[in-house]
Amino acid sequence: MAQVLDTPKAAGPVSDPVTPAQRVARRKALLHWIAVHSLGVAAALFFVLPFVFLLLTSLMSDQQALTRDLWPHPFEWANYKKVFDTPGFLTWWKNTLLYAGVGTVLTVVSSLPVAYALAKFRFRGRHLSLMLVISMMMLPPQVVVIPMYLFWAKQLDLSGTLWPLIIPMAFGDAFSIFLLRQFLLTIPDEYLDAAKVDGCGELRTLLRVVVPMAKPGIAAVALFQFFYAWNDYFGPQIYASENPGAWTLSYGLESFKGAHHTDWNLTMAATVLVMAPVIVVFFFAQKAFVEGVTLTGVKG
Repeated sequence: MAQVLDTPKAAGPVSDPVTPAQRVARRKALLHWIAVHSLGVAAALFFVLPFVFLLLTSLMSDQQALTRDLWPHPFEWANYKKVFDTPGFLTWWKNTLLYAGVGTVLTVVSSLPVAYALAKFRFRGRHLSLMLVISMMMLPPQVVVIPMYLFWAKQLDLSGTLWPLIIPMAFGDAFSIFLLRQFLLTIPDEYLDAAKVDGCGELRTLLRVVVPMAKPGIAAVALFQFFYAWNDYFGPQIYASENPGAWTLSYGLESFKGAHHTDWNLTMAATVLVMAPVIVVFFFAQKAFVEGVTLTGVKG
């Protein structure tokens, strides 16, 4: 008769006793996690809720927009079509794209060589030139608006157009020059010296070496300038207010609001259409934008 031997059962894992100090540490870590994330959620809601309210109101009917309702029923997507059908709205879009697009290209193209010279060239008066650029950043545009208007309107007869706002961008922008100069300081001089040893001149070194390495800084400057031109209200009011065919979205939105002061749903829909391109552009370019702004202050 075979003898059956009882095998001992495997003992379960023995959990180490948790000390009171460890419990206190875990409780503090949990409370810290809740506090940090709750503040983050509250801050996110603080910034997001106005946009949600704007979007929901734009989808309400005329009567519902004047009530306390927060949720549209039904969704009036036709409000956006009504906005697009408003006389002049598409013209405002074209003018804004012209102003922001051409102005951004001119600003980057004209500011980059100046920033490169201030960052990498050694010449007499370099620090004085940098101080002049910084002083131009401190000069409010309202200070020179009267002589500039007299020059563009009376001498060149360009009032009622956007050219008085676009043409000056071809001569550089103080903020863009300073921002690009700070970024170019982070590029090691060894790369430039190696390019010059290979026979590259200053222009070719700028185009073949500096520009590819400075893409984040250029993207940051381009976005800053694009956002400024897209949202500019003061400039079009000064130079283009007398000609509705030259209005931009920021200035035309004020006229639209005055014509539909009781139609809050249409006003909100027009506001969403004005804001949407800026949000979309920043969403796709935020990585380069943040990187470019972050790296501009590495060296002084």
